[in-house]
Amino acid sequence: MFKTVLFPIDQSRETREAADVVTNVVKKYASRLVLLSVVEEPPKDAPSADPMVSPQVVAKLLENAQSLFSGQGIQSEILERQGKPAFTICDVADEIGADLIIMGCRGLGLTEEGADDSVTTRVINLSPCPVLIVP
Repeated sequence: MFKTVLFPIDQSRETREAADVVTNVVKKYASRLVLLSVVEEPPKDAPSADPMVSPQVVAKLLENAQSLFSGQGIQSEILERQGKPAFTICDVADEIGADLIIMGCRGLGLTEEGADDSVTTRVINLSPCPVLIVP
């Protein structure tokens, strides 16, 4: 049913809580698990890059997530992309043929349009496949 599951991750508490649901779904359906971290490109006029989203921090985040799932007996693939989070998540879902996206109800990123227009809301509206939101 869910042959490929995409799990976009960031450093939020909601992402950590969603990991249990991802584990259950992937084990139940023997799914392929793809972990994705999206780094939003800083505006050209930004003084300096945010150290919380440096390439080293993102690589460590992905490695830690992969280790977490490996400890549960789940092999996973990792992808790191740059762009607008919601659009990039949906593009990757389409690119890998994801059957399901699982994500926390609220991540760290908000779109530039404002707090009411979250990444999660945009993914729900743009996704090429079902989206499971973990509260």
